[in-house]
Amino acid sequence: QVQLVESGGGLVQPGGSLRLSCAASGFTFGNYYMGWFRQVPGKEREFVCAISQSRLITDYVDSVKGRFTISRDNAKNTVSLQMNNLKPEDTAVYYCAPVNGRNPLPSFASWGQGTQVTVSS
Repeated sequence: QVQLVESGGGLVQPGGSLRLSCAASGFTFGNYYMGWFRQVPGKEREFVCAISQSRLITDYVDSVKGRFTISRDNAKNTVSLQMNNLKPEDTAVYYCAPVNGRNPLPSFASWGQGTQVTVSS
């Protein structure tokens, strides 16, 4: 059974940093691109970034380029998101998932609980 557990969110002032983590189980983690998504109430969940199995390829939505860095540890089945220079518009619940391009895998239906990131002074 696929399980994803996100952690590391919190309240931070604009310009601050947070590091999110996602622990994955129930599938062969190293076989998949992994991505981060975020969602605010009343809006669709949106793609943030993704990383290839080998870590050599990364993809970021324009609004986070230069501020966010995705990484993964295939030995520990974890994917992380280092977020720097946070802005109020980054406020959202953040989720991880295996991805195909900028979308969750078509077979994926097991979103975790997410982790809340709030950027506010």
